[in-house]
This record gives sequence, C-alpha cells and structure tokens, in this order.
Amino acid sequence: MCTVVISIDPSAEIPLIVVGVRDEFTGRPWVPPAEHWRKDRPGLIGGRDLQGGGTWLAVDPRGRRVGALLNGHGVLASEGTRRSRGDLPLLAAAGGRPVEGDLDRYDPFHLLHADPTGACLWHWDGIALKRDVLPPGTHMIVNSGWERGVENERVAFFRPLFAKAGRPAELDGPWEEWRELATGAGIPPEDPRAMIIHHELPDGRIFGSLSVTLLALAPDGVRYDFTAAPSDPGAFREVLTE
Repeated sequence: MCTVVISIDPSAEIPLIVVGVRDEFTGRPWVPPAEHWRKDRPGLIGGRDLQGGGTWLAVDPRGRRVGALLNGHGVLASEGTRRSRGDLPLLAAAGGRPVEGDLDRYDPFHLLHADPTGACLWHWDGIALKRDVLPPGTHMIVNSGWERGVENERVAFFRPLFAKAGRPAELDGPWEEWRELATGAGIPPEDPRAMIIHHELPDGRIFGSLSVTLLALAPDGVRYDFTAAPSDPGAFREVLTE
C-alpha cells in the first residue's frame, strides 16, 4: 500500500479505524479479500497478491487485529535471497512481530500492527529495525514513513479531514463520510494532494490505486469494507461485520 490512515480513540465505542489505499502496477494479478490462507494462517482475511502469495493488509476477526504493509525506502535485499514482503501483514495480524535476524531477506518496509487497544509501527530500512507506538489521534503512514509534519502534501491535506470526520458509535453505523475521504474526496489523480492515483509510465505500464479498505475494530467486533473501484465511495462492499 501507499497510504494508511489510523484513527485511535481509546474512549470511543470503536477505538480503532484504519483506511488503506493499495497502489500497485495494474498488471500485477490479485484477488479480493477472503480467507485465502486456511492451511498456514487459518482465520485471517485479506486480499491476495497472486504473484507473491501474500497480502498488503490482513485481518484476524477473532483476535481483533490488523496487519498492514507499506513499501519503504533504504537498502534493498539481495536478489538471491529476497523474499516477498506480503507475508508480513499475515504475521502481524496473527499477533507476531518481525524478527531482526530474518529481515535481511526483505526490502525496506513499514509494518502496522493494530487492535482496539492501540497500534505500533515497525520500520525496516535494510539496516536497522525500529518501532514506534502510535499515540491517540489521527495518523497517516506513506512510503516515507509516519508523516507528522506538513511537508507531504497528501498528508497535509487529508489528515485534518480524517481527524474531523464523525466517528460512528456502532459498527453498522453511518460510514459515508469516511467512505468519501477514503476514496479520495474527489481530488483528481494528477493533483499532488491526491490519495487515489493513476500514472501512465513511458513503457506503457500503469501504476495506480487498485483498491481501498475501510476497517473498524471494536472490543466486541470488526467491520471490514472493501472496494476495487478506488474513486467511488458508493462501491464499497462489506467483507465482514461481526
């Protein structure tokens, strides 16, 4: 993914809300969220990347946990030993954590682990592993990491809007405002503030936003909405509400 929004309010009925926008080359095959890893990771739900076999975001409904991955910047892994980063969200959703001795096989990443009690973010730059605990509030993670200033135009524009968005008191409550923001709030893809992007490259390939996830975690339930039409707030479907 290229953008993750995390809203943490420990006093709310729904303490954790996560928005994830996945950006990728449009020719890379994938399938929508389901329980794709029943043999190795039973109970986990997420979209599956058919090239690497993993995912960009995984949810454990019973454990009320989410793991989400963003590509980072730094030293790349060796071609001969490189491993797909798509297994990392599955690890995080299952309650695990990255182990420093195994990380040399991975390209740089940012890995979110979150549940209704809070969230933390692991950063691997190819050299060192670091961990941040996210405080209550609204945060945005992009490929450069946890952006807390206004240098990133996307973050500077969208973070205040997400922070002001009304927080539903129930999982089946009104999510229209969140859906509107999660699908880019009508900002055109060529705008530097855009959260939903579309870039046509000189070699003919297209890199753009392929899907959006809207996730709400409460102590007694999970709501998981998904759309493969990233610019359409009316196209979300409920993967899970329980």
